[in-house]
Amino acid sequence: MSLPDWARAHGAPLYSASLRTQLDDFDVTEELGFDFSGDGEHDYLSIEKRGANTEWVSRQLAIHADVPARDVGYAGLKDRHAVTRQWFSVPRWNAPDWSQLAVEGVRILDRQRHNRKLKRGAHRANRFRIVLRGPAPDIRELDKRLGIIKSAGVPNYFGEQRFGRGGSNIALADAWSQGRRLPRHKRSIAISTARSYLFNQILDRRVRDGLWNCLVAGDMANLDGSGSVFAVDTLSEDLVRRCDEMDIHPTGPLCGDGTPESSLPTGHEAWVTALAAARVKPAIRSLRLRVLDLAWSTRDDSLLLEFALSRGSFATAVLREIAEIHDTKRQPQVY
Repeated sequence: MSLPDWARAHGAPLYSASLRTQLDDFDVTEELGFDFSGDGEHDYLSIEKRGANTEWVSRQLAIHADVPARDVGYAGLKDRHAVTRQWFSVPRWNAPDWSQLAVEGVRILDRQRHNRKLKRGAHRANRFRIVLRGPAPDIRELDKRLGIIKSAGVPNYFGEQRFGRGGSNIALADAWSQGRRLPRHKRSIAISTARSYLFNQILDRRVRDGLWNCLVAGDMANLDGSGSVFAVDTLSEDLVRRCDEMDIHPTGPLCGDGTPESSLPTGHEAWVTALAAARVKPAIRSLRLRVLDLAWSTRDDSLLLEFALSRGSFATAVLREIAEIHDTKRQPQVY
């Protein structure tokens, strides 16, 4: 099932480019954003992995430390088809010797001690180094587009990986909403897919209306770089200024039980009903994504991009505002 071509904020893609032609073309470093206690029962390992997914690495660490896999912690899933650096927490009950760890594609960069297990979503940001391959457009057009993205941000869409290969997770969400019983992990995927798709639909409408990057009376505003939010009952000059300066951002709902009807998108009413019936807790997400420390350079037939994004954001939201991306590791399947 193909996904919609959700609206872009900064114009049509400038050119077509290939992503992940080589493993090193997609490089991610996780930033935790908190200090280690220096003691406690958890070893924190900074792991560089090449061509390996997070869950598999987690299981290998559990085997080496002789602990249950569920007791190994990590902040977020990182792509398999990439070079990534992220932290794992492992109980040190059995005093594992990490110098003896021998796992293909895995290297320990640093080790610390901390008094708590690493929880999902505990990181602050991800720093990306991405190479897009293909003949680049006129350098003046490219510099102009990237300059706009650096100063204005991009729509904060969920990436296509949230929806499975070729949108396959959408069928799972449909089955769940129609009452089909699913294993717990598939039910979780179905709910996440439904909420992410509905959010993208809401954001798509705001982009088309030119309202994705400005506050509207009735919005919830998000303080940049934090989870703090507050209601915007009426617009003031100060709120408009703060939004223009990217100190605060407009938000949209992650649908659940209690999401105001006026906020719900049209279509997929069965998903909305099922989310409410399952008592899924509603939440909100910023409509605008700030692209931090954006830098770029061109060489031969490639564009090198370096930038950082807050947790929960997708690099593809940035890339799609530049080029039509051909991801060599995410070929759609026919269902």
